[in-house]
Amino acid sequence: MKSITIKGSKRESVGKVATKALRNAGMVPCVIYGGDKPMHFSAPELAFKKLVYTPNVYTATINVDGQEIAAILQDIQFHPVTDRIIHVDFYQLFDDKEVTMNIPVKLTGTSPGVLNGGSLRFTNRKLKVKALPANLPDFISADISKLKIGHKLVITSLFNDDYTFMHPDNTVVVQVRTSRNASADDLGDDEEEETTEEGAAEETTATE
Repeated sequence: MKSITIKGSKRESVGKVATKALRNAGMVPCVIYGGDKPMHFSAPELAFKKLVYTPNVYTATINVDGQEIAAILQDIQFHPVTDRIIHVDFYQLFDDKEVTMNIPVKLTGTSPGVLNGGSLRFTNRKLKVKALPANLPDFISADISKLKIGHKLVITSLFNDDYTFMHPDNTVVVQVRTSRNASADDLGDDEEEETTEEGAAEETTATE
């Protein structure tokens, strides 16, 4: 996984007055957990632009007064009115310790169901995985090239030895639903069964 470097300085004081002064100077109070003790530091607000305002996921290399610490973004707080970043929490990474992260899903291929007028429902754009830091992927690839109308891609189809999904096996990642413009020739098994049942029900009602 790609990493972004953030340079900061240790905070000598963590009180409200010192924190306010930092924010007024365009700095963000931060803390790194996971080590022997929390490390408090501050960094320029602009340093978080590529880490926060992006659909991608990165680890962070925190450089505090020359000391480099590998970490992941754990929590971020924004000002309720201005949306400026007011506090950031990081969690320190260790090579031999698994961590949990939300990883974006990237769709590949073209769904024949969509080409025939079906509606693509991308229900889980990020998935929570657990892995060693070295095995964290930049994204999870989901191939939709075999999805016909009525078909779905569940999480077991995305199995990978490098990481473990923290979701039930039947979690739906993406599916193709029928629509008014859908071609009947491409209906999947699920949609065919639903159509047959609906037609039978209508026929029974008409007979009665």
